[in-house]
Amino acid sequence: MRLATWNVNSVKARLPRMLDWLATTKPDVVCLQETKCPDGAFPVAEVGELGYEAASHSDGRWNGVAILSRVGLADVAVGFPGEPGFPLPEARALSATCDGLRVWSVYVPNGRAPGDPHYAYKLAWLAALRDALEPELAGALPLAVCGDFNVAPTDADVWDPALFVASTHVTPAERAALAALRDLGLSDVVPTPMKGPHPYTYWDYRAGMFHQNKGMRIDLVYASAPFTRAVRSAYVDREARKGKGPSDHAPIVVDADLVPAVETF
Repeated sequence: MRLATWNVNSVKARLPRMLDWLATTKPDVVCLQETKCPDGAFPVAEVGELGYEAASHSDGRWNGVAILSRVGLADVAVGFPGEPGFPLPEARALSATCDGLRVWSVYVPNGRAPGDPHYAYKLAWLAALRDALEPELAGALPLAVCGDFNVAPTDADVWDPALFVASTHVTPAERAALAALRDLGLSDVVPTPMKGPHPYTYWDYRAGMFHQNKGMRIDLVYASAPFTRAVRSAYVDREARKGKGPSDHAPIVVDADLVPAVETF
């Protein structure tokens, strides 16, 4: 099975690129974040022409998540029990079963700045996510939680740690929240970079950050032991960040020996 996760930073803005990427890369399951596309306007027909079913959870603003699958899409769940809001729950989590794999697409709140109410919301959201994932891990299916976590797990995951002191994405509390997810039995599936020693997944649009490879690894795949054992390879598709009008994130592609029961072409 080929699993991918990608913060597309607007499905509408990225649609031709996304469709080309799907046709070329041929993932079986794709988790999308920051779709910014109302559910009724999600390009179901367009991805359907490539063989994908689609589940979307979005109100059309700056959030939104989706799961695309060409190996089945069942037991779709929007959000999760106990999910906090700001002040109301936002479109940040979607889960589904795809040919025996339980998949979550998550878009963790940014946090804005330590001390900001949005930072407290981020930590509460991650704590609630942990509580929601615990019973999922007790189930019979392998599990992969994919998405934009807006946290760099270690200093090696940011291009210059000194510049991020007192900023979000790197604080001890945020990293502790990721560690709490791993403590459940999830493993960080670290992808191989296409350039340099660090598998960055995000580069700011400004100041030539991408071309200088001044990035961050904030897009993650956290997987249960059965899925982790099945992983053959994982890489950051840096090519998808190049060219005209890209997302500021690159996809992660994971190949695992979970053989789809549904024949795909």
